[in-house]
Amino acid sequence: MAERKRAESDSSDSDTEDVRQFKIILLGDGAVGKTSIANRLTNDDFQKSYKQTIGLDFFLHEVSLPGDVKVNLQLWDIGGQTIGGKMIKNYIFGAHAVILCYDITNSESFENLEDWYRKVKQSFTTKDGVETELPLCVLLGNKIDLDHLRAVKESKSSRFAVENKFLSFRVSAKSGDKVKLSFTQVAASLAKVLLPKSELDSQIQVTTAAITNTQQHDEGVQGGAVPEYTKSKGGCSIS
Repeated sequence: MAERKRAESDSSDSDTEDVRQFKIILLGDGAVGKTSIANRLTNDDFQKSYKQTIGLDFFLHEVSLPGDVKVNLQLWDIGGQTIGGKMIKNYIFGAHAVILCYDITNSESFENLEDWYRKVKQSFTTKDGVETELPLCVLLGNKIDLDHLRAVKESKSSRFAVENKFLSFRVSAKSGDKVKLSFTQVAASLAKVLLPKSELDSQIQVTTAAITNTQQHDEGVQGGAVPEYTKSKGGCSIS
């Protein structure tokens, strides 16, 4: 809890602006599109070929919210094969939000979210078995552009989200549909900023976006902190 509070108040890349920083973890099986989602958000790009994430990647994305509130989302893209690894708790530690990703055309990827969520709860449980405050949890269904191949019913995913008190979104990393909107709403929830409900999509303006993609940095993760690598970021704003 203390780590999360410290992370939130960390200084940003800008010396003149107060940018609130939040650590967000992307979890889920391999090939559900976690990297594609992060890449679409930060670089407005989509790679057709699949490349497995080994360990983790880092992405940064800045969002400008109403009231001149600036939020820096620090995205940790966790490889799907890490669920049984010993580093998973280090990755999750100190997270402000956890995004549980699944592929709407792959029912197994949805069913396996139970295991991923269990890992999250274990990471926020003390040695004495006391569960501490969990981060904001979000259910994110990807590949809505393939709705004709849907294998996970919306009613089922909605029920899972309600039962666990998750925010819930469905996006397409390929087309970009609702990706920035979803993460803007996550940023607003973390920053406790109310967003205008009408025409929210049309109010999101994309600015210059660059990506930081650093793979296989397991050894650099200590106590849930981001290693000191060269950082660049993408952004969007809501007026």
